[in-house]
Amino acid sequence: MVVAKQSPRVVVVGGGAGGLAAAVDCARRGATVVLLERGAEVGGKVRQEWVGGQSIDAGPTVLTMRWVFEGLFADAGAALAEHVQLQALTVLARHAWQDGERLDLYADREATAAAITRFASAADASGYLAFCRHTEAIYQKVQGPFIRTAQPTLATLVGSLGLRGLPGALGLDFHRTMWKALGDFFQDPRLRQLFARYATYYGSSPFEAPATLNLIAHVEQAGVWAPAGGMSALTRAIAELARRHGAEIRCGAEVAAIEADDRVRAVRLTSGERLPADAVIFAGDLAALAGGLLGAAPARAVKTPPKSRRSLSAMTWCLRGTAGGWPLAYHNVLFSRDYAAEFTALMDRRALPAEPTVYVCAPDRRGGPPPAAAERLFVLVNAPPRGGEGWLTAREIEACERATWRVIERCGLSMAPAEPPRVTTPDDFAARFPGSGGGLYGTATRGLLDALGRPTAATKLPGLYVAGGSVHPGAGVPMATLSGRFAAATACAGLCSTGWSLRAATAGGTSTRSATTAPTG
Repeated sequence: MVVAKQSPRVVVVGGGAGGLAAAVDCARRGATVVLLERGAEVGGKVRQEWVGGQSIDAGPTVLTMRWVFEGLFADAGAALAEHVQLQALTVLARHAWQDGERLDLYADREATAAAITRFASAADASGYLAFCRHTEAIYQKVQGPFIRTAQPTLATLVGSLGLRGLPGALGLDFHRTMWKALGDFFQDPRLRQLFARYATYYGSSPFEAPATLNLIAHVEQAGVWAPAGGMSALTRAIAELARRHGAEIRCGAEVAAIEADDRVRAVRLTSGERLPADAVIFAGDLAALAGGLLGAAPARAVKTPPKSRRSLSAMTWCLRGTAGGWPLAYHNVLFSRDYAAEFTALMDRRALPAEPTVYVCAPDRRGGPPPAAAERLFVLVNAPPRGGEGWLTAREIEACERATWRVIERCGLSMAPAEPPRVTTPDDFAARFPGSGGGLYGTATRGLLDALGRPTAATKLPGLYVAGGSVHPGAGVPMATLSGRFAAATACAGLCSTGWSLRAATAGGTSTRSATTAPTG
């Protein structure tokens, strides 16, 4: 009698983008996968709120770096386009200032250059095109040795530049801040302010973040897509992909501890249930592990991220209402009058700014005229990552809301809510994502070594791996997805080294499906 060998058991803790990607890759390689999500549904920071019977994206609102998701689906024998309907945005964002001026950025560079000529000057339009070339060059230098690499180092990054070596590394623009670099390309201070906002995509300040992060502008200019049904349609599709390969996904399953001796042994839920595990992939905020929230052994296995380096949090409002004054685009940014003062408040005083920059997403403007009735709106301002510290009172929240709506009005826009908005504060984010303090992007980046110093998938505890926005390659849905793929590849390699037989594959590569481990469902 031949007894079939049991598949290795992998438990994924956390159902955000990183955890879902890890579940897909481990399951398609033949592991027995259980994903545990403490919330009512998967998605993590990709989430929706319900207002007036309608769902509104209350986290990330668009998809970039589409190749990341196409690779995830292709390696699992599927096609992204068959599971998620994506619409490319021709207007990347509409920007407004309190002097009454507005400027659109387009997916087409030449269209943006023409708009900048009308808005500012021909010199600034030329500067914009030079900036595009500069940021594209940075992206091309880092995408292989950093973004697509599971364990990047300064040596491999510099080595990838070939004969140029360290002198060539200066082209990465890591030796100065984003704000300083932007002065080389733009004479109009409003344009400098506009492109500096990309630092906040990484939860950082443009006055501290290395100019390397200007590559985020290139990533957006290379393509932005809005999924039909919101970003949650993407995470639901990835969850279904994992299920088709045999993964079990359990929501409302809160983890109490990761049990270990000389290696990981099991995951214990708050319900008392114990799940034996040959490998555990933790896809939450790394500070939760380091803080001992899941046990002493996992805490010793990772470094404690300093609270002083937490990334930005946010105050958000989800509402339905009528917007007037000027036509909204899908993405809209309404700027404060003093950017330096805004970030001094956020980063130095760790306080809500007196006058914030305001982001407004209008999902019903995706491809046509606004609805005749109330439209859905998502409003966000940056906030310090001090969730759970008791400083955020009802008075603070009301003052922030008044300041936010003052900026909206001064930029020539009006909003009349049809019902009270759904408000989310840093305290709420801290409660939803334990250990984070409300920080939404892991650790703020203040230099190239910060980015290279992010933890990679393996930890000091055998069998424990990490993924998510607080580990390499960083924050954002595409980056977190890549981190999950790196964690899955590292975990499966570790399982193979201990005698398990799994299909060999690398993140972003190809795999050969075994007849004995064909996807189910």
